Amino acid sequence: MKRQLALFLMVLVFLLTGFDESLATVEWDVRQTLKIEKSPRDAVMSVNGKWIYVLTDEGEILIYAPNGKLRDRISVGGSIDGIKAGPREDTLLLTSRKDSTVQIITLDFVYNIKVEGSPFKGPADAPVVIATFNDFQ
Repeated sequence: MKRQLALFLMVLVFLLTGFDESLATVEWDVRQTLKIEKSPRDAVMSVNGKWIYVLTDEGEILIYAPNGKLRDRISVGGSIDGIKAGPREDTLLLTSRKDSTVQIITLDFVYNIKVEGSPFKGPADAPVVIATFNDFQ
């Protein structure tokens, strides 16, 4: 009870004396620097933090994993000058001032899964598709 009262009094004193924003400081640290093979025009991180998208001057989107490894590239054309992360991790918004457009694109990440040596039923060369759903409500 005494600890709760002391905490309450500290908060009350803080609120009554006011908060001076001019006394606040910001601390920051560079976590990582990506060495990009082409000149970056814009960059954005996916909503879930799993991918880093870099738009280059040549009209390519370079897709990096958080560890800095280049995973893939998408050609979107030289008129695209901005990139934003969408409301979901598989959506990007591409802007073009020149064309006065906003493109909404969705990404499907395709992974090859090695199944050699695994038990199976049916033809060995039958295609296998695994679908994941991440938008359950």
